[in-house]
This record gives sequence, structure tokens and C-alpha cells, in this order.
Amino acid sequence: MSKQRLFLMMSFLVICLAVIIGVLDSMKTRFYIFDPKQLHTLAQQALMANGHLNITDGKLIPIAQQSPNTIRPVIDYIIADLQKTIDKRYLTDKKEWIFNNAGGAMGAMFIIHASFTEYLIIFGTPLGTEGHTGLHTADDYFHILYGEQWAFSAGSLDKEIYQVGSVHYLPKGTSKQFKMHRGCWALEYARGWIPPMMPFGFADTLTSTLDFITFYHTIRISGREMIRNLLQGKI
Repeated sequence: MSKQRLFLMMSFLVICLAVIIGVLDSMKTRFYIFDPKQLHTLAQQALMANGHLNITDGKLIPIAQQSPNTIRPVIDYIIADLQKTIDKRYLTDKKEWIFNNAGGAMGAMFIIHASFTEYLIIFGTPLGTEGHTGLHTADDYFHILYGEQWAFSAGSLDKEIYQVGSVHYLPKGTSKQFKMHRGCWALEYARGWIPPMMPFGFADTLTSTLDFITFYHTIRISGREMIRNLLQGKI
């Protein structure tokens, strides 16, 4: 096979792949089952129902929380509501907590939903952590349930502060430095193409922590949920 023919074949394959990716990207919104605004409202309702947030004249007024343990009822409230409003087939039926190291930051999480176009998790740490957000193919919504998250973009000379009841929105293709100051817990939702995000989630384990037990459970749980949802028609 001549080099010219090989080049033409490779070019044709690249064009076909680009067309397929473009078509799939235009269709992905059909498969979303969560709404960012509804999740934000739910997070605030859960906080208010458990005495952690007031909203006065449109302003968020967080109420001091003595311990991260005080948000367990908030998490339970969120899960219970989702089980009423989202088809239970698409939600995990148990809390499987695992560590997560990514971008230099460390915390723990449990997966509420994972598919090829969305994930919804509880993530945080009572100790505080900081790192790089990563540069992703999905929009990310970080709903603060406890503590504060700080962030800043390159070129900014001041930090952004996200308190209880607020949401930190990170559009796909953008990145920041972030810090979960002194301890922070959040409901995190991502929508877009999730598989390309996974190397970022695994890199610290493979190059630094070497915590292969956590690595195994992360792949087991996320893979199980993504495949289970795919078999039910949820991409």
C-alpha cells in the first residue's frame, strides 16, 4: 500500500470519527435525567429543612454548623427526594464510600448516579484540601452543603468564595485552582461526556498514592453503574 493511499484512508477514518462524535455530541442532551436548577433548589431545600440555611430577601444566610456530621440528614433528604422524582432504576441503592484523589486534591465520595453523559455524587472532606479542577468535557455544578469552597482562575488576583447553599459552576473546557477550606461537603453534578474525565480521576492513584484497593473499587462501582444504565438505555 502506497503512502498516499494510506494517508487518504487515515484521513477518511478521521473524518468519519469526527462526524460520529459530532452526531453523538448533538444527541447527548436527550439522555440527561437531571436538571441543574432543580438540583440547586433541592440542595437548598435540604439545607433549609435541616436548619442549615435561611434565604432572606433573596440572600443566602448560612447557619453555623458545628460538625460535618450535621449534614448526614441533608444527604438523606436529597437521596429520598431523588428517589421520588427520578426513576430508581438509574440511581444507586446504597452508599459505597470511597476515597478520591484527583488534581492533587483528596476527599471521599459516593456515587448516586453514573452514566456516559452524567454523574451525581456526594464529595468532600472534613480536613480541607486543594488542587486543580481538571480540564473536562462536561459542565460541573458543585453545590455546597457544608463549609466553603474557594477558587480562582489564572489572571485573577482575588479568590471566589462559595458558601453553603451556593453552587460553583465550572463550564466544560475551563479550569481553576480550588480549595475546600477547612473542610467542605458538596453535591456534585457533571453533564457532558464523562468517560474522558476518568483519566484525571485515576492519574493521582497511578502516579502517586498507589492505592490500588481504592482504584479497584472506583472502577468497580463507576463501571457497574455506567454499564447498568447503558443496558437500560441511559447513555
